Amino acid sequence: MEGMSVENQQRIVVAVDESEESMHALSWCLTNLISHSSPSPTTLVLLYVKPPPAIYSSFDLSVHMFSTDVITAVEKYGTDLVNSVMQRAEAVYRSFSKKLNVERVIGSGEAKDVICNAVEKLKPDTLVMGSHGYGFLRKALLGSVSEHCAKRVKCPVVIVKPAHDK
Repeated sequence: MEGMSVENQQRIVVAVDESEESMHALSWCLTNLISHSSPSPTTLVLLYVKPPPAIYSSFDLSVHMFSTDVITAVEKYGTDLVNSVMQRAEAVYRSFSKKLNVERVIGSGEAKDVICNAVEKLKPDTLVMGSHGYGFLRKALLGSVSEHCAKRVKCPVVIVKPAHDK
């Protein structure tokens, strides 16, 4: 079947982060893209991107204030954040009674670059991303990770709009 991976198993990458929008995208993916009747389980890849570490120049006077304790605390916070996001994602996919193989991929850097590079390496059938629903001005100033990825990756991209309160 065209578009399916070599093992004839569907492989979907879902970009997750701390936002409700990414958890909504994961839930949407599980409801709408995972086949109920497929004989082989789908592989769901949860992709989390840690922000790039802050870089300080040697001329920055505040650098000497960053002791190993502070650096260790920042690294622990990053690890705790990853664990928190993955636990939230696990709570979402555990509530679905579908056969899933779940992989976790953690990257570090600019989200748009890390996601595009991961998709190139993982070669999924589909990339699913949430959208924050920013307006034109904010999107123009900050850029849109989902739009950047949609233009650059080779697989289909599903951008899930934010859930609206009824």
